[in-house]
Amino acid sequence: MSPDDLTRSLKQEARRLGFDLVGVTRAAEPSGFGRLEDWLASGHAGRMRYLADRREAYRHPRHVLDGVRSLLMLGVGYRSAEPVPIEPGQGRISRYAWGLDYHELIHARLKRLVAFHRRLVPEAVVRGVVDTAPLLEREFAQRAGLGWIGKNTMLINPKLGSWVFLAALLSGEALDVDSPSAESHCGSCRACLDACPTGALIEPYRLDARRCISYLTIELRESIDEPLRESIGERLFGCDACQEACPWNRHAPATREEAFAPRDGENPVDLGEWFALDDEAFRDRFRHTPLWRARRRGLLRNAAIVLGNTRPAPPGAEAALRQGLRDEDPMVREACSWALARHEA
Repeated sequence: MSPDDLTRSLKQEARRLGFDLVGVTRAAEPSGFGRLEDWLASGHAGRMRYLADRREAYRHPRHVLDGVRSLLMLGVGYRSAEPVPIEPGQGRISRYAWGLDYHELIHARLKRLVAFHRRLVPEAVVRGVVDTAPLLEREFAQRAGLGWIGKNTMLINPKLGSWVFLAALLSGEALDVDSPSAESHCGSCRACLDACPTGALIEPYRLDARRCISYLTIELRESIDEPLRESIGERLFGCDACQEACPWNRHAPATREEAFAPRDGENPVDLGEWFALDDEAFRDRFRHTPLWRARRRGLLRNAAIVLGNTRPAPPGAEAALRQGLRDEDPMVREACSWALARHEA
């Protein structure tokens, strides 16, 4: 099968499966690898040690798939409903986490795309990945023409904005490549930098994860430093501040994916009842959602901080926090103690 026919067939099938963005680039060492090394050396990755542990794997896609020659870069838009105004006692969940865990949905589609590739080329070496493999997806997406990397370090597509999940199909076949996107269409705009509640965007195109609310509420497994807690505000899980400020996101269309729509009670979420849920109840409620990444202790830590930031204390908040003082996890107890002290001050 000719490279042109194979590329056209794969792109058509990817769109049929529901991928909104499709483009091809060569498998090569990304120019951003040096910037990754510098970012890791600066300590801006915080406690995400797995990034440093796999540093060398990011140097070339061959470490994800031996024999890879081409990358079919894919994107799925996830903008659904608009955030509902917060009421006292509620917390905000980042839009990407409102629905089904996107890994499950996209992995299922990638499996079908891999099978389709192998039907066309039975001997093909091929693998599909969704943001868990050591691959600099945003740079490869830019090289495949899907968009440019904005000053908030996220990929921005001119139609979908940055409300996009990225995935990749790595192929050992030589596919026809697309023209890369321009390096940036951000111009002099600094809306994302000015909107960041904690100053985590320390300069254009550079993020200090140690101050990023998404990192603090999702990735960090320890207590959140007290000077940063007030800036978290009502953000329970993740943060969309830099995306919501971006002009390119204002007119992004709504997704066709019903699976990404907010589940009942999560746009926004009532926090008080969470302190009565044990591990099994948390697992039953959040196991197949993005929120499970923070686990029960992380979610309750975050809930306590949000309640502590809500002044005056909403009805039922102090009772919930006092229940949290009896929790078996010391991190949860400390966060609840901090929140109660703020209400008693």
